[in-house]
Amino acid sequence: MKDRIWKPNVTVAAVIEREGRFLLVEEETPEGLRFNQPAGHLEEGESLLEATVREALEETACHFVPEYLVGIYQWTRPQGDITYLRFAYGGRVEGEDAGRRLDEGIVRAVWMTLDEVRASADRHRSPLILQCVEDWLAGVRYPLSLVRHA
Repeated sequence: MKDRIWKPNVTVAAVIEREGRFLLVEEETPEGLRFNQPAGHLEEGESLLEATVREALEETACHFVPEYLVGIYQWTRPQGDITYLRFAYGGRVEGEDAGRRLDEGIVRAVWMTLDEVRASADRHRSPLILQCVEDWLAGVRYPLSLVRHA
């Protein structure tokens, strides 16, 4: 019998703040409607930056320009079945595709204040949402060159 090879799920997230509000998405999950940053899985052949830009566009219709790496986060779901390795990038929005259809399962994109983000913590997809926001507000920013794409 072969040993099972364990691999974490590599994901990316966009941390976007504008005028004191953070861009989140409300999405359908097996646990009901949950909030998340624009985020998703790294796809074959993509760089982490390309994946972040793509996910932000697909989930919010906004053109995301990554400027910093906010952090790399490891989180295992309470069920213990999936571990995520999240690369969170901070940056800005430069334009929006008005009328663009959002990804399946995305109910809406919403700008939330820090208080609103904190107040909705029981509806976050993971504790990483608030952690990324708090790291951003604490000034955590690493140069994009920290992660090498070969």
